[in-house]
Amino acid sequence: MGPNSLLSRRALLSYGAMGAASLLIQPRSWASSLEERPAYTGPRVILIRFGGGVRRRETIDPDYTYAPFLRHVLAKQGTLFTQMELDQIKDVTTSHGEGTLYLLTGKYGGFTNLGDFGDRFESKVPTLFEYLRKSFAVSDHEVLLINGEDRTSEEFFSFSNHHSFGVNYRCQVLSLYRFKVYRLRQQILAGVFQGQALEQKTAELQKLENLDYRNEGGYIYSPKMIQFWEEWRQYYGDSGLVNPRGDRVLTELVVWALQRLKPKFLMVNYQDPDYVHWGFPAHYTNGIAIIDQGIKRIVEAVAADPDYRDNTIFCIAPDCGRDSNQFLSVPYQHHFNSRSAHEIFALFVGKGVQANQIVDRTVSQVDVAPTLAQLMGFQAEFAEGNVLEEVFA
Repeated sequence: MGPNSLLSRRALLSYGAMGAASLLIQPRSWASSLEERPAYTGPRVILIRFGGGVRRRETIDPDYTYAPFLRHVLAKQGTLFTQMELDQIKDVTTSHGEGTLYLLTGKYGGFTNLGDFGDRFESKVPTLFEYLRKSFAVSDHEVLLINGEDRTSEEFFSFSNHHSFGVNYRCQVLSLYRFKVYRLRQQILAGVFQGQALEQKTAELQKLENLDYRNEGGYIYSPKMIQFWEEWRQYYGDSGLVNPRGDRVLTELVVWALQRLKPKFLMVNYQDPDYVHWGFPAHYTNGIAIIDQGIKRIVEAVAADPDYRDNTIFCIAPDCGRDSNQFLSVPYQHHFNSRSAHEIFALFVGKGVQANQIVDRTVSQVDVAPTLAQLMGFQAEFAEGNVLEEVFA
């Protein structure tokens, strides 16, 4: 065992001496600072990244959609922007991490590509999570990013490196990656592993935690987050063979979060349509259908919950589009900055949103963040997009 592993093991043992209940509790200074800000009284907001890159044809075209609930039911309840784009003139990359940050920050670019970590970005401007928490007395577990297990790099969009915002206004993240970190740490604390197995598992935990280079001293979980993961573990166990996978687990995490954490703002990063990179059209169309089913379930969960019913806004927008290359057997396999890869949509539904409205003018993906900010009662001051005035009833 190397010195770093030994140090990590000793740290884990010291955590165990304090007891699992006190593990990774939020610093008191953060909690006290909440008292200095006004209470949040605006609508709950759920931002859904219709992800993995999708074309308009298979999503919002009424004749070809694989998302019938989105197009034929939900769209009638809100305002659908059919001509939203990722900017066609600026050097805007049409991919998943970039598109997610465009939605969260309202700015094209404004982030650093950390090349040593692959497709990994650190935002220079605040995210919606940070704007909300700095404006109002909102705890970290009330602002959530729900992320897929196949895009670990997107786990770390929880805060920017902006000097006036940053880690003190971070959101919490729900994902199978975070659960694996929590579960492994708890197993080590409980003495499940001994000898060489303990050394291997301690090294494994260190490797998992080191994926987030900005995370010093372990993940900071409030008691609410610890309770959430413990209930998840009691229900689904440790094997990983019982809980749903892919985008279905994201839907499950959203429903659990609504019931247990009561977030004010939540973003869920769906991604299954991107499995079409394997070369099978059904991976793409089935992925769209799975997201559509997930959206329906989330909408039903909101309607059944008095804390959310009649007080929630949904915004559904893709991270990017996909290619339309008729010379390939799968014309929508990639998203290589072609024109159709820039073509997306956005649907706003809920409290204070104009119903049964289709807007055909060209708008930009970076318009989403300032529009949501205004709906929630703050200004996204570093966003470059415009507020979509048609949304407001």
